[in-house]
Amino acid sequence: MKGYVRRVVTGHDAGGRAVVMSDGAAPFVHVNPRRPDDTSTDIWRTGDIPAAIVAAPGEPTLGPRRQLPMPNGTVVRINRFAPETDEIRAMSAHEAKAALAALGNEAASTFAEGGRHPMMHRTETVDYAIILSGEITMVLDDSEVCLKAGDVVVQCGTNHAWSNRSNDVCEVAFILIDGKYDRALAEKLRAPPG
Repeated sequence: MKGYVRRVVTGHDAGGRAVVMSDGAAPFVHVNPRRPDDTSTDIWRTGDIPAAIVAAPGEPTLGPRRQLPMPNGTVVRINRFAPETDEIRAMSAHEAKAALAALGNEAASTFAEGGRHPMMHRTETVDYAIILSGEITMVLDDSEVCLKAGDVVVQCGTNHAWSNRSNDVCEVAFILIDGKYDRALAEKLRAPPG
């Protein structure tokens, strides 16, 4: 099954002893309708900090696809990026917005015609990206970084895109943490470029 990720969730029994609550495929897998080899598997979501720890946690990943964590929350997911195609590189700004809308966050799109990459986007989150397999290029406003298995990125609310320029699928574990821009940075990000 494409996107299959085994997820083991622990909790506590009636006596407070640690037990396995579930062991199997993570139930929420989003398949990109335009690129069925691109999948995003939500592993867990929290909705507050500190996260509530209960004896028998419910299933927090079901429901509509959310790219972002809830306010004061987190999301853990594993994405599979298929090799990038010419079709992706040739997307218009309108198509790029539609692609991000399918991921649950059209407002994150920052791509304009003539921009660096159609999937450029920015979210008000701190993201930890751990490259599990393959390689991928992180595209920023003025630079690119090739990342390989074992590399870790700390993405601090920056404008970016992920571009798989290899011939193999790249798997990345993402941990997204709800954030808030510092006032001075928020003003710079709202200002027109130039």
